[in-house]
Amino acid sequence: MLNHKSGLCIIVAGLAVILCSCIPATVSDIPARAWKMSVVTSEDSAWTKGAQLFADLVKQRSGGRIVITVYPNAELAGGNQVNELTMLQDGSIDFTYHSNLLYSNLDQSFAAISMPWLFTDYTQVDTALSGTAGSELLKETEAYGIEGLAYGENGFRQLTNSKLAVRTPDDLHGLKIRIPDVELYNSIFTELGATPITMNFPEVTGALKQGKIDGQENPVDIIVSSRLYDVQNHITVWNYSYDALILGMNKKEYDSLPVAAQDIIRQAAIEASQEQVKLSRDAARTKLGLLRDKGMTVTELTPDQVKAFRAATDPVYAEWSSKIEPNIQKLWEIRSISE
Repeated sequence: MLNHKSGLCIIVAGLAVILCSCIPATVSDIPARAWKMSVVTSEDSAWTKGAQLFADLVKQRSGGRIVITVYPNAELAGGNQVNELTMLQDGSIDFTYHSNLLYSNLDQSFAAISMPWLFTDYTQVDTALSGTAGSELLKETEAYGIEGLAYGENGFRQLTNSKLAVRTPDDLHGLKIRIPDVELYNSIFTELGATPITMNFPEVTGALKQGKIDGQENPVDIIVSSRLYDVQNHITVWNYSYDALILGMNKKEYDSLPVAAQDIIRQAAIEASQEQVKLSRDAARTKLGLLRDKGMTVTELTPDQVKAFRAATDPVYAEWSSKIEPNIQKLWEIRSISE
């Protein structure tokens, strides 16, 4: 029989083994790094808040040896999202949150998530992105010099404009709508009869003030954090396209790290992105009231009204079926369930 003292020693020793097995390396094994992370949105956006949480988690878990500085408004890339992604690839920037839509400039399969009226709710989104096709798509970033760490969220994109309350496809005819530099959105808005105009996001407010464009499309969080209510009269809530974020890291830098540091970064990316998704969805749910208070007319489309837009964009699926890898097109199966 063991005495109390020896029994206690065994318990303590056992706990020590368990704790050690959970710690991949001592802090001294983590290389010191000073990294830069860029996001295109303002400091008040869910993007920047998620990026800052990621930086905080990495610093804490590395014992302060890894410091990530977050730069909003794509200031490291002169406000240009396309340049921002190129700088991530070449290592001028170490991390970014980027929309899957920007990644579609590298590989058009990344546009699969954002096809028009593909998803009807967040449950469908979460099922798709956590499934095989979503995981494969995140891994596709490696072919372009980027380590895809986790999915965040920009959210369902809505339409704002200064002319009228958009309720039917005909209402879009002739409207000059700013879109990001993404071929898919050019296809969608052209099919709907609008005039799509590509423009860097930091230029949008000035272009709206000057009348160079009539409107733009973005999730509610971006509309609010960018104060677009100061230059737009109408918002149509139509959930026309879902926009995921990819927390990406320069792959060469990632591969240079020991496994312990990689594990810290990946786990922090997953946890921070989960919180970022919550912030995005909270904003979508709660900030429409703020837009009403700011004087915007809020038009929320009914399911029957949405059907007209979905039907009008069926040709976009036909056009893009040859551009999306078959294994990624499996994401589209959910559209038939929603009809």
